[in-house]
Formats: sequence, C-alpha cells, structure tokens
Amino acid sequence: MLRSELVARLQEEMAPIKASEVEAAVDVVLDEIAVALAEGGRVELRGFGAFSVRKREARTGRNPRTGQTVKVEAKRVPFFKPGKELRLQVNGGEEP
Repeated sequence: MLRSELVARLQEEMAPIKASEVEAAVDVVLDEIAVALAEGGRVELRGFGAFSVRKREARTGRNPRTGQTVKVEAKRVPFFKPGKELRLQVNGGEEP
C-alpha cells in the first residue's frame, strides 16, 4: 500500500472529513514517528508494533560491481518489530 492509497482509504472511512485534512493527519503521524526515531526514541503502537533505532557497527563491505572492498561506516537504522496481534492477523490467526 502506498501513502496515497492509505490517505484515500482513510478518506473513504472518514467521509465527512476533507481529503486534505486526512492527508495532513497522515503527514503529522509519519513526521512524529520520524522525529522520535531521529532523537533516538521508540514509538510503540499497541496491537500493531514498535519502531525503534538500532546501531550498525562499522564493517568492511564489498562493491558488487567491481568486487573491491569498501569501508562501511557505523550508522543507525530504523527497525520495526510487529506486535502479537499483527503477527496473528498476517498468519491467518495462527502463531508461527
């Protein structure tokens, strides 16, 4: 699902609210999640999952085109851990 599809679906569910207002609400939610993660925080949406940031250490990588080794710097990457309810829904109601 694309962001635009999410906005359209929410617009259908919330018919009296204007599409521009729904889009603004989606923007605020996504921006706040990004800001919290950028500050090193964690965002937990009960029943859905939790967004957090993990640190990846520096390592030696390889350029797939040339085969040459490349130094990859340490970095922080976003991580998502699905909640139990989401896992059950994705797996048809059965715990994997």
